[in-house]
Amino acid sequence: MPGAPPNTSVEILMVEDTEEDAELMADALNEGRLHCIITVVDDGEKAIAYLRRQGSYVIASTPDLILLDLGLPRKSGREVLAEIKQDMTLRRIPVVILTSSDSEQVFTDAYDLHANCCVSKPMDQEQFDQAVKKIEHFWLHVARRK
Repeated sequence: MPGAPPNTSVEILMVEDTEEDAELMADALNEGRLHCIITVVDDGEKAIAYLRRQGSYVIASTPDLILLDLGLPRKSGREVLAEIKQDMTLRRIPVVILTSSDSEQVFTDAYDLHANCCVSKPMDQEQFDQAVKKIEHFWLHVARRK
């Protein structure tokens, strides 16, 4: 059963501290068939504040998908993932880990914290674009979220 019809708006929380990577991901998502409303935060503390609607994020929407970098300032991606998956109101939001690491242990640790998916960030711009489009296709078109 498809996830979302082509004209549906989807909320994506992108937790990424590298501006260039965030822009590449946003560009790839905006080229897709869905209307993506993308919020970017650049550290783990902001991500948790956004998800819990605290401080300046009091009117934040619940995202349909979280794209989470592991190497974040202030609160690591691992800590953010653990908090999301321990919270009854947040744990069902799919979390896709994006990492520049190829270490098998990094992926094992993320899956142990209940990441829904782990992807190595490609170094090539075209491959990066294709990877993001595949993530969008699966998590927002194929997988049933609700």
